[in-house]
Amino acid sequence: MCRKSKGTTRKVVKLIESIEQIASQLLEQAFQLQASDIHFSPRKHDTHIYFRLHDQLLLKHRWPHSDSERLISRFKFFASMDIGEKRRPQSGAHFLYVHDTPVHLRFSTLPSSFGESLVIRLMPQTTQVSLHELSLFPSITRKLCSLVQHAHGLLIFTGPTGSGKTTSVYSLIQYASQIERRHVITLEDPVEQKSEDMLQVQVNEKAGITYATGLKAILRHDPDVILVGEIRDEETARVAIRAAMTGHLVLTTMHTKDAAGAISRLQELGIPKQDIQETLIGVSAQRLVRRVCPICGENCRPYCPYHEKRRACICELLAGRDLQHFYEGKQTVRPPYTLDRWLRKAICYGFVPEEEYKRWKLREEAPTP
Repeated sequence: MCRKSKGTTRKVVKLIESIEQIASQLLEQAFQLQASDIHFSPRKHDTHIYFRLHDQLLLKHRWPHSDSERLISRFKFFASMDIGEKRRPQSGAHFLYVHDTPVHLRFSTLPSSFGESLVIRLMPQTTQVSLHELSLFPSITRKLCSLVQHAHGLLIFTGPTGSGKTTSVYSLIQYASQIERRHVITLEDPVEQKSEDMLQVQVNEKAGITYATGLKAILRHDPDVILVGEIRDEETARVAIRAAMTGHLVLTTMHTKDAAGAISRLQELGIPKQDIQETLIGVSAQRLVRRVCPICGENCRPYCPYHEKRRACICELLAGRDLQHFYEGKQTVRPPYTLDRWLRKAICYGFVPEEEYKRWKLREEAPTP
């Protein structure tokens, strides 16, 4: 081998090692800051790197397109995605350890006018929320636990992306498995939090495991509780309703603005009203809000023991008598305690800072363009 080719090979090796090091440092930085997502947003002259911290996007880096493209290719290699394909969206997943903590990474690429965009969702596998931390108000937690004790029915968790739906669902099915001693099987796309206390099945259409075929196999496996990852289309909705009608308790998630919107969404997906009334036992619409630290006040310090619990969940629960009143038309819009009222109550008790309500209003009541 000539000297010129040896020198080129060394440069390529050093470049690959530097890209690997930058990728590891970026993931470690996001993990230490407790970021939920990393965004690669290509611009005209460079690429902006954002971290999503507590439901807000914060700019962390500005990199040239050449560096960001190499880094995106590295991450796509992690997730077993097609590195050479940049014209169509792709998705993938990867599992690794960051500071001895298992972290599940979910990747999504999207072509844009200035280049390929990438979003990485970070899901640490050790951040299981206990039941007493499930909601800011214990009464809601007690009601959710009572709903999980049902022998059959459909329980829906709804809210925007990043509102803690998956965390709440996993906390409840852990409770059903460990405390209630019930057999739990999940059907997800993908499996977001691995657990030894339940059987977890991942949807794999290439292998012939769809929501429909997976559910048929699960029903023959003697389950007590079934988790259907997310209702996205008519097929998944019918799968969830069918499982609830066969005498099983089904938990699932949706993306709607409030609890009443989940019922309307099911009807839009072609589910008859009678089937909804026979199966649905409750809908929990939730949001994450910034809480006041009991030690530091509103400005929590990084070394505070409560630093990792700066966000709490408030829930609008439509169940029991409130759900029956909704069906009968006595309650035309929302349950007695809406998300708005729960948030105002939290502010009055001093759990949540007052500026959180202003941020809430700007997001929830933004005019539709």
